[in-house]
Amino acid sequence: MKSTTQKHASGLPSARKIRRACSNELYRTVKRLKIWVSQEKMEQAETLYYKKVIVNLLFIAENEKNRKVLSDWWDEHVAAEIAELWEVDVAQLRRAFRDAFGG
Repeated sequence: MKSTTQKHASGLPSARKIRRACSNELYRTVKRLKIWVSQEKMEQAETLYYKKVIVNLLFIAENEKNRKVLSDWWDEHVAAEIAELWEVDVAQLRRAFRDAFGG
């Protein structure tokens, strides 16, 4: 008899999946900015972004299908700190992230 439950059906993504998604989103954002960001600053930004996602995981999971809401959340909670870290204009960073993320 087949079991109808899934092995990994917790509803929330794993820490590994979250970290990889954060890394990919920041990578795509940097490509759209057409700037070079050192490996060290990229890792710092990934860590910062990852921690903020973990703290707000329930909100993010509830809105996983709504990229606009998630982009708005990113603008409010993450963009300013990463813009400062990367020494870029926050408005430019927000536009690049929305373009990369689809929000």
